[in-house]
Amino acid sequence: MSQYWEDRFARWAKPPSDSETERCENARVAVRKAIDQSPVLANRDVRVTSQGSYFNNTNVRQESDVDIGVICYDTFLPEYPPGTQHETFGNRSATYHYAEFKDDVEKALRDYFGTALVHRGNKAFDIKENTYHAEIDVAPFFEHRRYAKDGSFISGVELLPDSGIPSKVINWPDQHHSNGITKNTATSRSYKGVIRILKNLRTDMREAGVDVPDSILGFLIECLLWNVPNDSFLHTGYYEDVRSCLISLYSDTSTDAACSEWGEVSELKYLFRSSQKWTRVQANTFLLNVWQHVGYK
Repeated sequence: MSQYWEDRFARWAKPPSDSETERCENARVAVRKAIDQSPVLANRDVRVTSQGSYFNNTNVRQESDVDIGVICYDTFLPEYPPGTQHETFGNRSATYHYAEFKDDVEKALRDYFGTALVHRGNKAFDIKENTYHAEIDVAPFFEHRRYAKDGSFISGVELLPDSGIPSKVINWPDQHHSNGITKNTATSRSYKGVIRILKNLRTDMREAGVDVPDSILGFLIECLLWNVPNDSFLHTGYYEDVRSCLISLYSDTSTDAACSEWGEVSELKYLFRSSQKWTRVQANTFLLNVWQHVGYK
């Protein structure tokens, strides 16, 4: 039985094919062209970048859509230390606002891809796939700045949903990307392989009738494994790597105290807090179900 799973794990751990990678890059390039052809956005400081699992090279076959971020740096949304404000750091109120930016991105996308292919959602735009590119989720962001009292800041991204719920979404994609590469190198590239394996196991379990909540996102799986010691990934095969990671994670997520300080891969946001879409108990139950699904002893 262990050889059966080893063979499956080795196949699941592989990164996307060249054709999948090309479709992802085609998506990014297409959105970049849409922004460049906009007479409003072409003159703004806008960065178009892949995000999510494609950006971090942790995507699996079931993740057919590509996440693209359109980040404007002409305006930033600040997070100040207690007792400070705009004037403390010499900042001024913005003249280009987020709602205006999102409308400008929508017009650019509709002008380039066609109105029928672009759907505006609460947070992002969905662009239907074609033969050239995969389905695209385009999220418009302003720069987010987390200030320190000395005036230095950490740069992330922030979006404001149309509904106002939640009031804002703050992400740290560059820090997540960099830290993921570092851990993958330190674990002889097993870290991202095990991420892909657990994502595939999640699908395999659902197909077998196991109840896996929607809150068990691929992002959560990446973050859980980020908090596993590197030596858990350094066995001779993936079957033992996954086993070791599950033992570590199940033990540490059994109580609030053991994982209360865990961070997301960026290490700029706590993994288990009330603002997250998942709970520690849901993660712990998922890990137990994975163990039982594989049949580990």
